[in-house]
This record gives sequence, C-alpha cells and structure tokens, in this order.
Amino acid sequence: MHYREHFFIDGRWHKPSDSERFGILDPATENLCASVPRAHRADIDAAVEAARRALPDWSATPAGQRREILLAVADEMQRRHADLVEAHVITLGCPVQITPAMHVDGPIEGMRYYAERALRSEEIERRNGVAIVREPVGVCALINPWNYPLHQLVGKLAPALAAGCTVVTKPAEQTPLQDFIMAEIFHSVGLPAGVFNLVTGSGSEIGPLLASHPEVDMVSFTGSTRAGIEVAINAAAGVKRVCQELGGKSPLIITEDADLPRAVRFGVENVMANSGQTCDAFTRMLIPRSRLADAERIALTVAREQVAGDPTDTATTMGPLVSRRQRDSVRQHIQQGIAEGARLMLGGTEAPEGLEQGYYVRPTLFSDVSNHMAIARSEIFGPVLCLIPYDDLEQAIEIANDTPYGLSSAVYAASAEAALPIARRLKAGQCYLQGADFSFDAPFGGFGQSGNGREWGEEGLEEYLETKAILGGWGVEGLSLRLSLNKV
Repeated sequence: MHYREHFFIDGRWHKPSDSERFGILDPATENLCASVPRAHRADIDAAVEAARRALPDWSATPAGQRREILLAVADEMQRRHADLVEAHVITLGCPVQITPAMHVDGPIEGMRYYAERALRSEEIERRNGVAIVREPVGVCALINPWNYPLHQLVGKLAPALAAGCTVVTKPAEQTPLQDFIMAEIFHSVGLPAGVFNLVTGSGSEIGPLLASHPEVDMVSFTGSTRAGIEVAINAAAGVKRVCQELGGKSPLIITEDADLPRAVRFGVENVMANSGQTCDAFTRMLIPRSRLADAERIALTVAREQVAGDPTDTATTMGPLVSRRQRDSVRQHIQQGIAEGARLMLGGTEAPEGLEQGYYVRPTLFSDVSNHMAIARSEIFGPVLCLIPYDDLEQAIEIANDTPYGLSSAVYAASAEAALPIARRLKAGQCYLQGADFSFDAPFGGFGQSGNGREWGEEGLEEYLETKAILGGWGVEGLSLRLSLNKV
C-alpha cells in the first residue's frame, strides 16, 4: 500500500496539523491501496503563505532559467515514467496497456511545451509608443480532477510556473499519488522552496478554503459544473481570476455522405476510452435517420471489441470506474434511459460477466434517443453512448447546440472542407473534424456551463499572466532599453 505521511510545503515534507487521513480504494479490487493526510485550514494557510513568500523571487527569475527547470522536470518525469503509470493504474483503474499513451506521455510533452514558451512572459509588445508587458498573476490554487489527474495537473501547473506564478495544488481525493511523485521530482531538480506546494484531502473541504483565501490570486478548477459554481462563489469576494473547465455533453455529427464505418468507430472508441470518464467525450452521436440501422450495427461491433477486466492485464482495454459512487451514478443514468424509452442496444446496469468485484460498468449503447431525454442532457461520465437520429443537417445542428454545455464537438463529413462550415455553427470551445487528434496548440475550454478560460495552447499561458500597458514620453527604442535595464 502507498502510504504518504506528509504534505509538500515550502520545499520540504511538512507534517500535517492533524492526524486525520484519507484512504483510497483500488477501484478494481475495492481494497485499500493508498493513504494520504487530510488537510485542514492550518495546512492550507501554511501552503498559501509559502507560495506568497516565494512569489517575488520566482516571478523575478529570468524566463530562461524557468525554462531550464521545466525541461529538467520533464526529463525527470520521463525517468519516473513507470511510477507515474502505476499511480494511474492502481487509483484510477486505467488499463496498464493504455495508461502511458493516455495519461503519462502527453503530460511530459506538455511540460516541455510550456518550458519552450516561458520566454513569452518577457516579451514586449509595441503599439505606437505604448509598451504592453505581461506579469505573473501571482499565487495560484490548482484544483484538479480524478479522471485525467496528471494531464490536468500539468495543463495548469506548467503554464503557471512558466509564467512565474507560484502554486498550491490539490489533487482529487481519489487519485492523489501522481502529485506526490511530482513533488519529489520538483524537489530533485531544485525548484525553489515554496514555488510548488501540495495538500491533499476532501475537495468539498479544501476547495472553499483555497478559493476564498485572501492570499490566493487565481483559482484554476476542473470538475463538475455544480462544484465549479461553488468555487466561483467562494472566489467572488476576493475578485480573483477564476479559470474553470467543467462538464460537457458533446455532440458528434455524422453526415449523410460520411465514411460511416470510420466515423462510427471514431465516436464509439472516443466514448469508451478511459471507461467513459472523459469530460469532452462525444456522448451524443447524431446520425442521419436513413443510416441509423447501419450505424447501429457498426457501433455494436466496435463496442463489443472492448475487453473489461483487471487493469494490470495487458489484454484489458476497459477498467473500472473510479469509485463506487461513480459506478452507481452511471448505473442510475442507464436505468433512467431505459425508463425513458430509449432502446438499449448493448450493456445495461449489471456488472460485466465475471467482474462482480470492482466498480465496473458494461459498455452501453442506446439508440432512438431523443435529445430531451435525461441521458442526452446529463453528463453521465461513464461508457454510455446515445445514438440520436436526425432528418436533415439543420436539425442536426439544432440538436447539437441544444445543451447547456459547450465543451467540445465533432463533425465527420465527406471531407474536412465539407465539415468546416458545420463546425463553425456549433457552440463549443473545440470541434474535431474527421477524427482529428488532441493537440497542445489547441486551446481547451468551453462555452456556457462548460466553464470559462482556456487551458493548453498560447491561451493557456495567458491565463497566468496579467497585462500591463506602459505609456511615456520616450520613444519605443528608449522604452525597450529602460525595460531591459530594469530586469538586470
């Protein structure tokens, strides 16, 4: 069992203020697999105060030096690759065969991505004698989810450190182990004390303390829309910057002339990945009514290829859900879909055969779904796909946009050129054409109840920078010289 005794605060392992602990269950076995300390107000105060003390020196550290530290962190993450994989397998239940590509390789690349963009924080933009400079926001609270724990941590942490901010991180209570590994990595590469601080415990207890803390300048949160509203309320009194990546119920529009086998396979595999625990999964597949029967046959074939089982078995493609609570929630949604009259094609509320122990859910397909049904409107967060027929493209776009969310979307048409005009009409922060892959250059975030702000891309770095305009009676060249001298 993984037993962590201390928080990481002010560059050292810090004894908690209380003896309370938080146990983590292996979702595949339901056995205790890890134990971490439970933070209270005194621990939060210590972490935030350490970040505040470290801010002046770290924000003044040359960007080139910050770049070198982040590159060293990425190298050390690569060296600890196996440990990071194990952390995801035992606490999230992700199959070992797919964990590297899904959860570890990308964050290492993401750390290098923002290391190379650290110099942007020192750039001077000139506009007719006005200089536009950017400065770090300050102390940032990073509150992370359990479904992509390292990916989401790095998506916040790397740009924050590149920008010159200091941070306090709070991982989800279900999946904290990768954050402890990252603390060890930061310590080993010589990150200055107080720049990175780690506390663990219950999100409902720690989240409000971080969001409302007077010494926190910014909160970046990933999680449910309900929890995001609470974060925003707690942050409002301090007029903090709040960046939120929240829920989604993303559509995939497949057109009449699309390559149906490729399009349907793309959609089904997207939803089943990570056992359906993906905020931007394309859980509403919109199919021309004339092609619905063919799409159903293809979807059944692809879904049946999934192998649910022990995450440590290399033959497994689908592990358990993260917790009993999450499994029960998904099963309740499936039952509700049946009660609403959706046609259950595959799956259901029973555990997969031979997997009565563990938090498993069968790959589940519904067809003849109306967009007014709860299963088409609620974020289920499990391996459940709704096939929704449409009569013409205008109706498909209307259905796609008929959601309070707007995190992501996708279009599969005869070509990317044909898909683009449809994509322009979808109300979502991203749109994937013809089965495109994730890109670090693509800013990630949503419309509506899917949140505000962006992660990844150049926009992800901008979230951690304040903009300052400097006006004066000197020329642009003189101003540039003065700014350079001030940095010396």
